[in-house]
Amino acid sequence: MPAPFSDPIWRKPQAASAVQSLFPSGDRVDVVIVGGGIMGLSTALHASRLGLSVQVLEAGEIGQGASGLNGGQVIPGLKYDPEWLLEHFDPERGEALVNFAASTADAVFELIRDEKLAVPFVRNGWIQAAHTEVALKAAANRDRQWRARGADVKLLSQAEIAAMTGAQGYLGGWLDRRAGVIDPLAYTSELARIAAAAGVGIAERQKVVRLANAAGVWRISTENGPELHAKTVVLATNAYTDGLIPGLAETIVPLHSFQIATAPLPPNLAATILPEGQAVSDSRRILIYYRKSADGRLVLGGRGRMALPTSPSDWAHLERALLRLYPALSGVAIEKRWFGRVAMTPDHLPHIHEPEQGLLAVVGCQGRGVGLMTALGERIATYLSSGDARQLPFPVSPIRPIPFHAFRQVGVAATIAWYRLLDALER
Repeated sequence: MPAPFSDPIWRKPQAASAVQSLFPSGDRVDVVIVGGGIMGLSTALHASRLGLSVQVLEAGEIGQGASGLNGGQVIPGLKYDPEWLLEHFDPERGEALVNFAASTADAVFELIRDEKLAVPFVRNGWIQAAHTEVALKAAANRDRQWRARGADVKLLSQAEIAAMTGAQGYLGGWLDRRAGVIDPLAYTSELARIAAAAGVGIAERQKVVRLANAAGVWRISTENGPELHAKTVVLATNAYTDGLIPGLAETIVPLHSFQIATAPLPPNLAATILPEGQAVSDSRRILIYYRKSADGRLVLGGRGRMALPTSPSDWAHLERALLRLYPALSGVAIEKRWFGRVAMTPDHLPHIHEPEQGLLAVVGCQGRGVGLMTALGERIATYLSSGDARQLPFPVSPIRPIPFHAFRQVGVAATIAWYRLLDALER
């Protein structure tokens, strides 16, 4: 990670222990999970508690990827609303998928509560802020659909959203009280701790370089030399997916999400900016999202350049967005800047692939990975234990590389620039 200008505010709990447990080379386990983020660790934890022997292999350090670098927003649902899901899937699958999507934030906060995780959190909801009349109509439609299902949601007037956010420029919005915010690095670290306590082997700095199947047994070779044998392999690398499974990396578009954090806000400003602690995402094509941290900073993020950042000026667009929303923060220093990688799929849905017997891959968090991957990990674990595909909320799909994927960076960069222009014209 580039230094010194990429410096996140999130911290591991003081009690977080080093994890470096590796089954002896040549040993056979039930499941090897490649990737020690939220998806991999949630799957590992639940699989171990179902009686499976599990080894997690992480190429870097736990929390070094997007799981520990994201904005910590825990948002239920998917990019699509219930009626769309019911229309595009068969009735049974669609209904199950809607119910699963509604439960993803619960999965996080119930885990924090039940396991007594050392994770700072606030569960007062998430606001989707509308900056145009079109966005406001979409919010009303979303509100109607979720209210019909008994969800604790509310459509916000212009006065209400101004009071709840303290920000300028919104016409209204939508509040989903099921959502909240956490410290994502603390959460990922604590997931690793309880997974290890449940018997999961977790090894950092163990990059997997080759997978081979011989007579139903997978051989997992690492860059550092150890080789493991497993009945099943789960690839949980998401935006950091490489060529380990042919074609898989070409099914996603990895993007950089950049974030900034102010110095702790003075009491007079803190009282007017997100006074109840909600998370916010706006309705722009290139959206921004923000929240307050446990130590009173305002944290704001959005899409960044496709290439790796080279100087603090690569975060300037976020500083401009911050002052557009909160002009009173012009005298408050930006103390932290960082970025992480996220993965998008063409249909904006997570994908589950099983290209061979005993080989699973999950990609495409779509910016909602904290809740989504926590809940999905438990379902994947149940599938590994039972073999019952009905446990999976999403259908298993074939790997379909995106056409002209090699040119994705040019196309995505051009699209982002165009969308930024349209957003500016709407202002």
